[in-house]
Amino acid sequence: MAADAEAGRIPGAVLAVERDGQLVTLRAVGWQDRAAGTKMTEDSLFRLYSMTKPIVSVAAMRLIEDGRLLLAAPVSAYLPDFARLEVGREVAGADGKPTVETTPATHKMTVRDLLRHTSGLTYGVFGKSAIKSRYLAAGTHLWTDTNEQYAARLAKLPLVAEPGTLWEYGRSTDLLGRVLEVAAGKPLDEVVAGLVLKPLGMTETFFHVPEALRSRVAAADPEAAFGNKPPELLDPARPDTFLSGGGGMYGSTRDYLRFLRMILNGGELEGTRILSPASVRLMTADHLTPEIDTGGLGPLGYGFGLGFAVRRGEDGAWPGSTGDLYWGGYAGTYFWIDPREKLLVVYMMQSVSQREPYRLIVRQGVYGAMTR
Repeated sequence: MAADAEAGRIPGAVLAVERDGQLVTLRAVGWQDRAAGTKMTEDSLFRLYSMTKPIVSVAAMRLIEDGRLLLAAPVSAYLPDFARLEVGREVAGADGKPTVETTPATHKMTVRDLLRHTSGLTYGVFGKSAIKSRYLAAGTHLWTDTNEQYAARLAKLPLVAEPGTLWEYGRSTDLLGRVLEVAAGKPLDEVVAGLVLKPLGMTETFFHVPEALRSRVAAADPEAAFGNKPPELLDPARPDTFLSGGGGMYGSTRDYLRFLRMILNGGELEGTRILSPASVRLMTADHLTPEIDTGGLGPLGYGFGLGFAVRRGEDGAWPGSTGDLYWGGYAGTYFWIDPREKLLVVYMMQSVSQREPYRLIVRQGVYGAMTR
């Protein structure tokens, strides 16, 4: 990573590795903002993007434990607009161009479907279809809508599949965020802060970066895939009204390590219990039963739990162990937990085009260094 930052392949990065409860390394390399001449530090802040999802999923599980949210409940119990859903199918129109034909959904969309990405909602960016183009169009309103307004938009869109039948990466956790607001009676940022961030001492993780801390947010370098310009990322100074449960948070490497430590410890950190061990086991089990199409889910050998990808066996395509958990973010953040090895790894960078290669590179480096 240091060599790649020096060569200009990435701006910089922060890597943390913990094993057997001991911090093995926490190191920053390269640039927080190359153009400004600011070096990366261990305390730099990053756009978490989809690494927001596990945090929001844990907040959901806390509400489930409290009885304020039911895992098997239909989403319509909290958001009535989702009582009558339509499933879309792409067909050729009279002019030969693709169009969408819809039929009423026969399955209800549940809270479990939102947590495991089997709701039928999509992002619209992975592959092209007439259905997905509608999600892309709705996404143009993303950061100016409230969570309530965006949920109402989603309710009008056709699903890509019957709920509970297909793993499709999409807006499920964004919609879950709105469900949490209704269940808890508070805005999502307050829900997550009260249930997860404050109890865990995650003081530098938030949806809105305080003005005094914005100078610590890492910047991206120009990337060839974006016309030799920096990719357009979330702006910490922009007053967004949409609190994206699927990708709206910022945070530090140290903070995220605390979150992962709580999961590895079975729901407890430094004497504070966030979840019961049984709830953590439920979240980290594979919830994709054989009849569910796993679609475009990650590397071979992984299923999906309630907020995490879960390794099913020893024959996976990446170094790791049965039961290891991972997820990552659009701009280059990534983590995994290996319970068998009592191992936590998280790295943070802001390089969209390099996010995929580094996942395997870092895994190989960490496991290659382990001799016991």
